[in-house]
Amino acid sequence: MSAIQDMLAMKTWAVVGANNNPEKFGYKIYKFMKQAGYDVYPVNPGVAEIHGDHCYASLKDLPVKPEAVDVVVPPRIGVDIVRECAELGIKNVWLQPGADGPEVVKTACELGLNVVQACVMREKCREQAEKS
Repeated sequence: MSAIQDMLAMKTWAVVGANNNPEKFGYKIYKFMKQAGYDVYPVNPGVAEIHGDHCYASLKDLPVKPEAVDVVVPPRIGVDIVRECAELGIKNVWLQPGADGPEVVKTACELGLNVVQACVMREKCREQAEKS
């Protein structure tokens, strides 16, 4: 299995940068992951809830440790997010296009995290198409 397939097989995710604006990718990704059957937690300190789900201020506030974290924030914030993942023992980080700045990738790799740089929606759709 590839790193993408390995991560897509994980069922508990956090989406950092999730939001309640339907025009934003944080919203689209969170909604997509829920509809795809994942146990997904929204993380954004500026949002109280998304679709009636409580939105958490940070990864450390989650009620469970996610198997993977989808990062949908600007790279200047992403560096801190990958550091928080390492501190919490979360090894799998999915960096969406635009969130995958060189410093974020470098920091994640230096911390020994498993990193995927791709659009999770595109990759999940590709996976489903290959299965049918």
